[in-house]
Amino acid sequence: MGNAGRKFIDLIRQSTAKWANWDPPIPIQVGAYGRLNTETGELDIEGNIYDSEFQILLDRVDGKLRLADFPPQIGAVEGDFIVCTMGVRRNDLKIDGEINVIGLGQASIKGEWQFQHGKRGALLIMHNPRQEYVPRGRVLEALYKVPELKDMHIVNSIFKCPAYTLYLSDKSGEKISLALTPSGNATEPEQWWSDTNASLLRKGHNKDYMFTPLYGLKRKLPLIRRLMRDSPIPDPEGDDFWVDVHIPWDPLDEDGDEEYSVEVCRDF
Repeated sequence: MGNAGRKFIDLIRQSTAKWANWDPPIPIQVGAYGRLNTETGELDIEGNIYDSEFQILLDRVDGKLRLADFPPQIGAVEGDFIVCTMGVRRNDLKIDGEINVIGLGQASIKGEWQFQHGKRGALLIMHNPRQEYVPRGRVLEALYKVPELKDMHIVNSIFKCPAYTLYLSDKSGEKISLALTPSGNATEPEQWWSDTNASLLRKGHNKDYMFTPLYGLKRKLPLIRRLMRDSPIPDPEGDDFWVDVHIPWDPLDEDGDEEYSVEVCRDF
């Protein structure tokens, strides 16, 4: 399935309004900017607002703000984050004699997921994620003035975690079981167990927050829309000058290909 990544990203975007990283071990940094690749669904990164080269661009429009004084903020550790797209049903994992896995009863995450026959479904699990994000207010207001960001998408937030699983179903109506079990060694991270080796199942675990499965994207609010706002007074924090990024491709079929509408022209 050549467009598996784009299909997964599309499904997760519909459920969370966030963008999935098809390859979470490859880091995505807060402040990165670029353009979405319409073929893969990935962000082609062209720079980062925290690069020294970008500070030069910012100085041209705002000589007072030093982005080094406003580093990404780190949120508190959150509870496990589980996203199931439409048509995916979660059930309790039945522990019986047929499943002989050490530590399964003490697993911090465990469950059984049933996928709908004939349709692709997506599952994303993040263990104890935390958010990192661009400080709200002064930074985003200043960034709006930088002309080089006109057609760019900026990563305003990311979710990082020490363990993740993502899965894209194969339309067979399969059922998979997953669990994050203790390693038995206090110095070692928890580890994933699953009852499938499907090619579109990805998982990782580590002691550190090294995976980035999900991130937020913003783009500049077009000037004409700013001028048409009801209030003549701009948002004092500037956050409202940035809006969510919408998918840049046509609706996808179950295999991740665009469903082009074909117009037939006839000569009479």
